[in-house]
Amino acid sequence: MQSVILALYPLLKGEFDLGFFQIGAITLTFQLTASLLQPVVGAVTDRHPFPALLPIGMGFTLSGLLLLAVAPSYPLVLLAVGLIGCGSSTFHPESSRVARLASGGRYGFAQSVFQIGGNVGQALGPLLAAFLVLGHGAQGRAHIAWFGLFALLAVVILLQVSRWYRAHLEERADERAKAHLAATTARFSPRLVRRTIGVLLVLMFSKFFYLVSISSFYTFYLIHHFGVSAGTAAKLLAVFLFAVAAGTLIGGALGDRLGRRRVIWFSILGCAPFTLLLPHVGLELTVALSIVIGLVLASAFPAIIVYAQDMLTHRIGMVSGLFYGFSFGMGGLGAALLGVVADHFGIVFVYQVCAFLPLLGMLAVLLPDVRPPVTLQ
Repeated sequence: MQSVILALYPLLKGEFDLGFFQIGAITLTFQLTASLLQPVVGAVTDRHPFPALLPIGMGFTLSGLLLLAVAPSYPLVLLAVGLIGCGSSTFHPESSRVARLASGGRYGFAQSVFQIGGNVGQALGPLLAAFLVLGHGAQGRAHIAWFGLFALLAVVILLQVSRWYRAHLEERADERAKAHLAATTARFSPRLVRRTIGVLLVLMFSKFFYLVSISSFYTFYLIHHFGVSAGTAAKLLAVFLFAVAAGTLIGGALGDRLGRRRVIWFSILGCAPFTLLLPHVGLELTVALSIVIGLVLASAFPAIIVYAQDMLTHRIGMVSGLFYGFSFGMGGLGAALLGVVADHFGIVFVYQVCAFLPLLGMLAVLLPDVRPPVTLQ
């Protein structure tokens, strides 16, 4: 649902006579509300679990979609995307906690399944928008309300999930208290935690800055560098996005089997040879390398999330909100900064510079070997 916003930019630009700065402000409004609030929501719900926040968050999204369908002015458009961003902020920290609680000890696999749902939705949103909205011309914006049906269905489903969540919390109250005591008294020193979280955030920066260089500019690169058609470029971008989805699913399961630290080390630093080679090969090898890069690099995210959760088992919501929020923020900031670089130096230069980002994966050597506490199994 939130990926529909990007597909609406041509309609909004024409209807309200917007400049590119105003279009960018729409993205900024969504990214700020979707990223900055997540750690706050997570920190609050760590202390006071709030199962009803799941359907409430989806209610924010529903309200934003309905307002976006009828907003008569640009400020109300900003309010609408802000509501959708708030829905994301309230949904992700608690839902990530629920995924961990429902994992049966397979934390990485559960996180991967949870994240691949988002990847598939992100890919399908613009396609549905093209069918339901963009095909109706100037009147198409009103058809955004149809997406409210998805949000309404999600509210009904999340009401059931929140009931399970509440019952689960009550049944395991004593066990959670013991886990909290163990996590706060015997796990890791504050200094080590701060250093480790800092390293993880740097690794997240390298991952998402490189991924956004492909997801935002890959079609332009293929058209400019190889002369392919826009349709062919879009299909090749879809191939890369499917590789990212597959890598997300694989990364969590491998983390459960091999250890999160190994997967983080391999998934970021391991793709560096392929990113360094990408700007210097032909079309066929570019497509092949993009698949490898998508598979390898995407496997890092579920491993990083669960690794941080294993380190701070008493701060699951805050950790989840911090890393999901950081990923959203890096996506928006990366697209803007790389766009400026592409305007000044060309799209090929973007890929030549970004190719070195995965080398930051060498910082993974500073990560301790963190495993989930036995009391939580």
